[in-house]
Amino acid sequence: MNILIVDDEKLIRDVIKTYAEKENFNVLEAENGIDALNTIKNSNIDLIVLDIMMPKMDGMTFLETLKKEKNIPVIILSARTEEYDKLRGFNLGTDDYLTKPFSPKELIARIKAILRRSKKLTNDVYEYKTLKIDFSAHYVSIDDKEVKLTLKEYELLRYLVSNPNIALSRNQLLNKIWGYDFYGDDRTIDTHVKMLRNNLGKYRDLIITIRGVGYKFVPEV
Repeated sequence: MNILIVDDEKLIRDVIKTYAEKENFNVLEAENGIDALNTIKNSNIDLIVLDIMMPKMDGMTFLETLKKEKNIPVIILSARTEEYDKLRGFNLGTDDYLTKPFSPKELIARIKAILRRSKKLTNDVYEYKTLKIDFSAHYVSIDDKEVKLTLKEYELLRYLVSNPNIALSRNQLLNKIWGYDFYGDDRTIDTHVKMLRNNLGKYRDLIITIRGVGYKFVPEV
């Protein structure tokens, strides 16, 4: 899920980026409206966090231009608290308006709420940067290209992703993926994890080996 932060203050962008990436959002940045429009032309953006007061092209002008071409959800994040600015923002099509100083946690909550309403964020899809897992379709992709997995590799990935930051023993994984009547040994897990990591390419390190125990999926590495 791609979030575009449009703000001329780097500190603000850095704060939002830190909190958004903890929630597995992929963050793009722009310093003004012109840069933002160029970014949108080259990237698939799911939501925009927008400042009003910026050089070159201010937030309201950007919003007006954007809504003529694309229907991307927008949250205005501004130091301007006047009712006129809020009403103008909503009239131009913003989905929410949050004033500075702001709570990063509240901003993330509002982002999630808007994405759920727009049906871009569901429990059936997991996304980490450009890694996407559509559980209902049994489909995995990286950089919008399908990743071919065997059924067991997919089930292993799904179970790991569904239990993030939890050390899972080899026996747990065997019982969950292969069943209690499986007569193999835990080397089966090691072999499948190796193949799964190879298929995940640049995201292979999200699956961490816990020596003497098993494996853990850690999306914040």
